[in-house]
Amino acid sequence: MIVTGTYDFSSSLSVASSSSSTVAIPVTAFNVISLPSNPKFINSSSVLLRSLSFSLIRHRSSYSRRFLRRLSFHGNKTQFFSQSSTQTPPLQFTVNSTTQRSGTFVEHLTGITESAEESYDFGDVESARNDIRNVSSRRFETEVEVRELEELPEEWRRSKLAWLCKEVPTHKSVTLVRLLNAQKKWVRQEDATYIAVHCTRIRENETGFRVYRWMTQQNWYRFDFGLATKLADYLGRERKFTKCREVFDDILNQGRVPSESTFHILVVAYLSSLSVEGCLEEACSIYNRMIQLGGYKPRLSLHNSLFRALVGKQGGVLNDYLKQAEFIFHNVVTTGLEVQKDVFSGLIWLHSCQDEVDIDRVSSLREEMKKAGFEESKEVVVSLLRAYAKEGGVEKVERTWLELLDRDCGIPSQAFVYKMEAYSKGGNFAKALEIFREMEKQLGGASVSGYHKIVEVVCKFQQVEFAESLLKEFIESGKKPMLPSYIEIAKMYFGLGLHEKLEMAFVQCLEKCQPSQTIYNIYLDSLVEIGNLEKAGDVFDEMKNNGTINVNARSCNTLLKGYLDSGKQVRAERIYELMRLKKYEIEPLLVEKLDYIKSLKRKEVKRPLSMKLSKEQREVLVGLLLGGLQIESDKEEKCHIIKFEFRETSQAHLILRQHIHDHFREWLQPSIDLQEDIPFEFSSISHSYFGFYADHFWPKGRPEIPKLIHRWLSPHSLAYWYMYSGFRTSSGDIILRLKGSLEGVEKVVKALRGKSMECRVKKKGKVFWIGLQGTNSASFWKLIEPHVLEDLKDHLKPAPESMDNDGEEEEEQSTNFDTSPDHSNDSVE
Repeated sequence: MIVTGTYDFSSSLSVASSSSSTVAIPVTAFNVISLPSNPKFINSSSVLLRSLSFSLIRHRSSYSRRFLRRLSFHGNKTQFFSQSSTQTPPLQFTVNSTTQRSGTFVEHLTGITESAEESYDFGDVESARNDIRNVSSRRFETEVEVRELEELPEEWRRSKLAWLCKEVPTHKSVTLVRLLNAQKKWVRQEDATYIAVHCTRIRENETGFRVYRWMTQQNWYRFDFGLATKLADYLGRERKFTKCREVFDDILNQGRVPSESTFHILVVAYLSSLSVEGCLEEACSIYNRMIQLGGYKPRLSLHNSLFRALVGKQGGVLNDYLKQAEFIFHNVVTTGLEVQKDVFSGLIWLHSCQDEVDIDRVSSLREEMKKAGFEESKEVVVSLLRAYAKEGGVEKVERTWLELLDRDCGIPSQAFVYKMEAYSKGGNFAKALEIFREMEKQLGGASVSGYHKIVEVVCKFQQVEFAESLLKEFIESGKKPMLPSYIEIAKMYFGLGLHEKLEMAFVQCLEKCQPSQTIYNIYLDSLVEIGNLEKAGDVFDEMKNNGTINVNARSCNTLLKGYLDSGKQVRAERIYELMRLKKYEIEPLLVEKLDYIKSLKRKEVKRPLSMKLSKEQREVLVGLLLGGLQIESDKEEKCHIIKFEFRETSQAHLILRQHIHDHFREWLQPSIDLQEDIPFEFSSISHSYFGFYADHFWPKGRPEIPKLIHRWLSPHSLAYWYMYSGFRTSSGDIILRLKGSLEGVEKVVKALRGKSMECRVKKKGKVFWIGLQGTNSASFWKLIEPHVLEDLKDHLKPAPESMDNDGEEEEEQSTNFDTSPDHSNDSVE
């Protein structure tokens, strides 16, 4: 028989044409990141299951014995993504928070209260889910040839195939592979295809994928486009986007173009899991391929859902988001679809976020918006105010401000900030201060961003009294964070040579704010400037020993200059050795002085050491790799890149990021040493030295647990594994996240037991959670505590009751393992 997947594409959304002009925009290249995925479909009845039990029920007809029959796939046709609590709500542009450079469209409109009619809704992901039935105006079919069991000539083959169809769905991944391997002598591609199709018919799509993956590893395998398309579509509907992407890539690797439904489903699957890092970039990448590679014309719901995700995304590179948003806008216009008012507003906002605003493009968008019959909303006016402020155009800002006042709907706090910025660039700090006072009066108090901006303005014009007075007001208000304002005041003091006041500001900053490398560097510059090298050396040592601060090239060059200028050659050589070890670049003038000193001793200045990881770096790297660090390999050149990724939403990662960046400074991609903000994602240089870690932790491009991991689980490695991907539960237990095979996890568990620590293991999809409870969590903490960063100890330390229990056995507690996408419900003890 021929199993055919039939989709009924009936339109669910009305689409109007647009007469807007088209604009050619370059497409952003988004990195491909391998990520996990999520929940299971709802199992329902199956027609085929009844025909494949041990007692085989034969379907007989004279026609079926002569020809292949067609069997509809309607059995596996459930609602595409049932609504759940994970559904993304419509975007509302009404938020009362301060703006950041990487904030969302919502966040820059602080204090705005919108009515229901003015809310922004680009079309949520649910619309795109439902619209998959309308991917094409014609019926789309993909055929998979599968013969009926009674048509097989050998009775033994019919019996074994029926038995496999019954047994395969009941086993986990490892057992399933063993079961199939035991049948290698007689199983052919037609047999394996029959099993995979049977699994999809009974809603066991993940099992069908495992059978498919096993097929691809056999020497008799021939690519089957129909089967690959069906599996990709069904997996995508279940939001198993990692597995769906694997099948999608298989299709591409065979030189075939996936069907439009596969593109659409995969994009929606990624958009449905935006809480997982990297999903938005993947959705954009697939969307771009859908248009450029497949030549397809997506439905309006897909355009709008992706645009909404870009505008609502926090963090990221806004320049990339702008290019992608422009590409979506271009596609909507050129295909004659309706451009909604919210799309115009969101695109203008993205332009206003850029460091250099394209005013001509903004004006063009306003004209197109006007031609489409849309009035400019309050959000558009605020975006224009921001764009004009970056230009320093005071007249344009005032005109826009008056327009905002005419609307009589309240002025958001960020509008005051933009106006202050405009007058600051115009050189009128007094007017900026007047606007700040007006902000306090109208809003009942200044916002945090307002304080930051006005302190920045008065410090720029070196108005010491105003700056001190404003900082005092800021402190009394109790609002946070205050660190940016302390940094601005410290810079001003240093520029004016007020070193005593700078020291007072530094001490006060440490009392009220989290330690920062930037404020330490300014203070270090001040101490070297006044010649207080003893104290400068102490501050430098404090920075070096504190993992959350650490030193960088700027710190080392500052102290090296101080020692060379004062003739302290021995101390200068120590700093030089440290810089050489960390591969920091030395300022040219300092290199000349060092060469001269070395020439007096008849020694040449040593060149940088050969690239080699220290023992501490090796142990840290093992811990991070266990925690999920990724390695990209170039097999031809035998070079490897380590990708360091940190989550913005994790307090532990915010602290760990700075420490890891400084710890592996000499191994990272070339960058500006003096940069203040460390990115949340950065990569090492491409080097063959990482081949050892690639072979053991990432063979064949997938995470694996080495066979000798028990030898490498030092307390140092365990500490960094815990800090990077572990957490403490509400009950005070310790949970560690691990990816790899079951055999590898057993080795880790055995190694922990060898250190007198019992643990529980729970598996969810490809991820294992290792739980240490009670006295075991206390033993684990005592082992790793010396290697945990000071600022993370309170955050990660287990429950006090566990620490106080002197080895007594506690009752077994139930550990709550957090769920994440692409996890099944199976577990192991």
